[in-house]
Amino acid sequence: MKQSIQNIISESISVKSTILQNEALLNTIDSIVKVITNSFRSGFKVQFCGNGGSAADAQHLAAEFSGRFYKNRKALPSDALHCNSSYLTAVANDYSYDDIYARLVDGTMVKGDVLVGITTSGNSGNIVKAFEVARTKGIITIGFTGLTGGKLKDLSDYLINIPSDNTPRIQESHILIGHIICELVEDAIFPG
Repeated sequence: MKQSIQNIISESISVKSTILQNEALLNTIDSIVKVITNSFRSGFKVQFCGNGGSAADAQHLAAEFSGRFYKNRKALPSDALHCNSSYLTAVANDYSYDDIYARLVDGTMVKGDVLVGITTSGNSGNIVKAFEVARTKGIITIGFTGLTGGKLKDLSDYLINIPSDNTPRIQESHILIGHIICELVEDAIFPG
């Protein structure tokens, strides 16, 4: 048992070490911090979407912006698109589960907003559809995926594709990078 625990922790560290050595990925994270900072400063919002554990991560990261990360400061306009269960179940029932995020993107987001989609495979139908709608509206798209990027690779203005095909290790890295982005955006907008 102890060996299994150590192996799992070692796997997680290995993925993060690979990220740390990936200059292109680090540059992408830096670019995302600047894009989100500029969007908030310009009065736009950052919305998140995901499924399952990735929905929990979406809600977690949105709360870091709309609540606080480290600093007591003004709330930033950010939310996770799945939080209205009445809407979610109605659209899934009346249209399709693949339409749940696309309709919200179409109805509530504008050019200048940022949409962050979290999907370990990069192939979640509802997130792919949301990114397709976002692209037609000039909404900035940021994909958090696994190794290949899946279908989101071609639909993302910025892609965080974690160098792993192991879902738990990908999700652990998503929240690490999400926290980095939240911390640096907060510092940029609310210095001191």
